[in-house]
Amino acid sequence: MTFEMTREVTKDDLDDLDHVNNVRYVQWIQDISKEHWQSYASESLRTQAIWVVKQHLIEYKNSAKLGDTIKMSTYIKKSEGAISTRVVEMYDRETNVPLLRSETEWCLLNASSLRPMRISEEIRSVFIDESSK
Repeated sequence: MTFEMTREVTKDDLDDLDHVNNVRYVQWIQDISKEHWQSYASESLRTQAIWVVKQHLIEYKNSAKLGDTIKMSTYIKKSEGAISTRVVEMYDRETNVPLLRSETEWCLLNASSLRPMRISEEIRSVFIDESSK
């Protein structure tokens, strides 16, 4: 179950080399992850649980520059216990040149206690297409 977004690179996204700053890529990884959760999870799920980052693994492949349009896609690779591994890939929309691939481990927390909680079948069924395994 892939979710997609696009972003256009602005001057504020650039570093001293006039490429998209690595910190901006991390922000976009978090943005698409949050948007995916908010778009598909029910209001009930969103009020019961929150996600926090445990670990980012990011492979930068090519640079993006001012005016480029970035195509971003994300999906859940696996979920076990309280941990979900989410993949985010970014490409130049015009050339389809890969820019970045990341795997982020997210930990699911109970929104009231802020303690880790198991990923329920309800959440799994929303974000993981079991038939594709």
